[in-house]
Amino acid sequence: MKTKRVVDKAKKDRVSFINLQFTDMLGSLKEVTAPVQSLPDIMKYGAWFDGSSVEGFARIHESDLYLKPDPDTYAVIPWLSSSDGQRFAEAKNTARLICDIYKPDGNPFDGDPRFIFKRTLKKAHEMGFEFDVGPELEFFLFRDGSSKQIPMDNSGYFDLATDEAHTITREITIALEKFGIDVEASHHEVAPGQYEVDFKYGDALTTADRLLTLRVTVKAIAQRHRLRASFMPKPIMGMAGSGMHVHQSLFNIKTKKNAFYDSKDRYGLSKIAYNFIAGQLQNIKGMIAVLCPTVNSYKRLVTGFEAPVYISWARINRSALIRVPHWFEDKPNSARIELRCPDPACNPYLAFAVMLAAGLNGIEKNMKLSDPVEEDLYRFDEEKLASKNIDTLPSSLYEAIGELRNNKLIQDALGKHLYNRYIRIKTREWNEFKMQVTEWEVEKYLDI
Repeated sequence: MKTKRVVDKAKKDRVSFINLQFTDMLGSLKEVTAPVQSLPDIMKYGAWFDGSSVEGFARIHESDLYLKPDPDTYAVIPWLSSSDGQRFAEAKNTARLICDIYKPDGNPFDGDPRFIFKRTLKKAHEMGFEFDVGPELEFFLFRDGSSKQIPMDNSGYFDLATDEAHTITREITIALEKFGIDVEASHHEVAPGQYEVDFKYGDALTTADRLLTLRVTVKAIAQRHRLRASFMPKPIMGMAGSGMHVHQSLFNIKTKKNAFYDSKDRYGLSKIAYNFIAGQLQNIKGMIAVLCPTVNSYKRLVTGFEAPVYISWARINRSALIRVPHWFEDKPNSARIELRCPDPACNPYLAFAVMLAAGLNGIEKNMKLSDPVEEDLYRFDEEKLASKNIDTLPSSLYEAIGELRNNKLIQDALGKHLYNRYIRIKTREWNEFKMQVTEWEVEKYLDI
């Protein structure tokens, strides 16, 4: 029934081409384009592709994989619509479908990040929970055509938008709405040329799909304005980096109520919520290579730029790793926690998978949570941090890889296939970085 609905919708939308989209292990969006005449067969059987050519997927002798579209992800791509200034009868539009990846035997491919996340969601469902998230994605807009990162403006946090910025953010919002994504707010961030777009809180799988759509939409709209959008965590030294704070809740499948809420608790949180937070704090070092996956990620995770490096939790303290945001008392379903360390370079499927796995582990093991720390942790010296048993995140990708190697829970969440390839690729990335001679080193040591 859903297949027929998609085929009929494509016909009604005068679609000529279908982009079948999926992500590689690192979160880069890939696609295969097919003429719309192939859509009925693709919806029924799938579309074959060579998995050995995709980073972290199959080996050369086991390369045949196929894409199976998720019908709920159908949408016309706004910037590939030819209806602007053209008679409707002549329009040739392009639609997209996000796909799951399968092996020739019909089983899900265990290197597919979307499948890995769905597997973790299945465990949550078996425990009686739905996982909802709300990410806050930050990015930079730079002047294109230059080898240096020149921000498109000199504005700061919540500053009034320039005419150019207003036009771009408006176009991004309209494009996302055409994808069926409700944007709640957009605003200028701390650094020049830095922005944030927030969309509606919702179920985690749909939200992960929407994150991929948001990233490609921002890049496409920026390109139309001769700008360059970057989701690099720390593109400019001395300026704020880009994060992806993630708000999280569990909902009871049967009652549809927020499992994190307890009106009798001083923070409004339930025992399940405290267990969930404890699980994430306990496993955060093993998760961080997935949440902050690049060498550059750890240039952001330093003190002084509101980047959370201390493994702690709090209500109002933004220097803590996990924060409990305020919500209106008459909206108990808004109860949530906010993990502040992920960055926009991560693969959202894998990031959400390890976050959920860690939280569920806390619930299963009834993990106890330490007291909150509401003081400014950036002002703590080593002695005071030690007195409160506050540990810190890894300071490099190398350290993060080591922590991942030592965390069985996160390894199991990723699965043997993807874990082994992820470790290999990230170790190679670190080794490439180790051999670089930077401008700072030349200036510092050339005259020794």
